[in-house]
Amino acid sequence: MTILITGTSRGIGFDTVKLLAKDTDNTVIAVSRDTSRIEQFAKENHLKNIQSLPLDLTNFDEVYLYSALSGIDSVDVLINNAGLLINKPFDQLKDTDWKTIFEVNVFGLVRLVNAILPKLKAKEGAHILNISSMGGVQGSSKFPGLSAYSASKAAVINITECLAEELKEENIKVNCLALGAVQTEMLAEAFPGYQAPLSSQQMATYLSWFALNGHQFHNGKVIPVAVSTP
Repeated sequence: MTILITGTSRGIGFDTVKLLAKDTDNTVIAVSRDTSRIEQFAKENHLKNIQSLPLDLTNFDEVYLYSALSGIDSVDVLINNAGLLINKPFDQLKDTDWKTIFEVNVFGLVRLVNAILPKLKAKEGAHILNISSMGGVQGSSKFPGLSAYSASKAAVINITECLAEELKEENIKVNCLALGAVQTEMLAEAFPGYQAPLSSQQMATYLSWFALNGHQFHNGKVIPVAVSTP
């Protein structure tokens, strides 16, 4: 399979690339603004099936985006994993905070899906997997300082459900994993000192399996993946 995944410079995205690349029949296209770490990993482990792609998804220039993706003929799986968290009380959030977090978590995702759709349509039974958060799930626990982040992740959930309906005639499945507490740098920024019940590597194991197999069982589904939400 050819798998394109965003947000691969650290955390779950980085660990997911490592797992997916173990199968040398897979080609893993690792997208991030800083590709140095993933390139170093591929070099040290002699993995020629990892292709790093430096790309800033907040750049709304269509020529820039389509040019960056021009070397890719087709994609079996798109994993929208890139995310940004801003932890501020609601009354301290500025317009720039809201715009920045939605640029990364929502508009960047939308731009990439639009650009990659022709390449997904080139493969029978392609899968788009969006990574959201339990913070974006209606009725889940909410926490001070995460209103902008949670709102952006709720948008990802809604986009998933709408996109699944629009793409079902193309036989492209669209699902969403709403992640709970995972021990990553992003979690440490939001909850200093909190120890999550799952490691980044453990979540990457599930994410990798679901990206390759989940569309055989689900479409348009938002699946909570949470042992605990702090």
